[in-house]
Amino acid sequence: MRVAITGATGFVGSHLADRLSSEGHEVVRVTARLHNLDELAKGFSGCQAVAHCAGTNREIRKQTYARVHVEGTRNVVEAARRAGVEKIVLMSFLRARPDCGSGYHESKWAAEEIVRESGLDYTIIKAGVVYGRGDHMLDHLSHAFHTFPVFGLVGLKDKTVRPLAVEDLVHVMRAAIVDRRLKNQTIALLGPEEMYLREAVRRVAEQVGKQPLMFPLPIWCHRFLARVFELTMKIPLVSVAQVRILAEGVSEPASPVVPVPYDLVPTRRFTPEQIRNGLPHPAPFCVGDLRLCS
Repeated sequence: MRVAITGATGFVGSHLADRLSSEGHEVVRVTARLHNLDELAKGFSGCQAVAHCAGTNREIRKQTYARVHVEGTRNVVEAARRAGVEKIVLMSFLRARPDCGSGYHESKWAAEEIVRESGLDYTIIKAGVVYGRGDHMLDHLSHAFHTFPVFGLVGLKDKTVRPLAVEDLVHVMRAAIVDRRLKNQTIALLGPEEMYLREAVRRVAEQVGKQPLMFPLPIWCHRFLARVFELTMKIPLVSVAQVRILAEGVSEPASPVVPVPYDLVPTRRFTPEQIRNGLPHPAPFCVGDLRLCS
């Protein structure tokens, strides 16, 4: 089977590409900009399915949420139609919804609506916090613990998360693409364990071998720090969108979804082994992480 993947060099896209390639499928790792419709259609040529994994959690100059999530998805759908693609799988976000005051959430919702109205066979996966080798969560927590002796939790009241292993996410994406399951469905995908963010952070710190002092920090303070990180770091320690995400909690979808079939329900718990498998090489943040070094 020939499958095109947008965002194939990113976290989820690369894991999906590796899984499909290991099974003998032909994977087209789309590197064209999402606003280049002709290049997208050329890349999709001969593909039976497209996995749209490209996205951003911060706005950088012209790479706005509207341009990446909305315009980009509109072009992916149109290119898929031109190329005769039969199936599109969209990687969305658990809490995406309209009219909530967050450009990230609203643009992800707009992308979902474009796919739902495309006329193509689609599967929309609304995932929560996804972790694994090459992610932002374990990578940034590990580097933060090797850099700072303290860790500020988001908000004065604990919120819950349900960490989702990237292997479980890719398993469902593969079922939608290869087995043609979840036809014209929007599903929510969450890890099997619900826990407070503090507990998730503690488990990671334990595997990193650190014991940071954890304390609640007001959301406004995190927003301020996030803006500083976005301005100064190549990949921010935390973005403004991520602050909003964690401040809400990541345990329940914000819009209607259909149940996940029992054999596709995620099973991997947030265990020490799972965490260790996803941790990067131990190292602190350094000047090379700053944008001025680009």
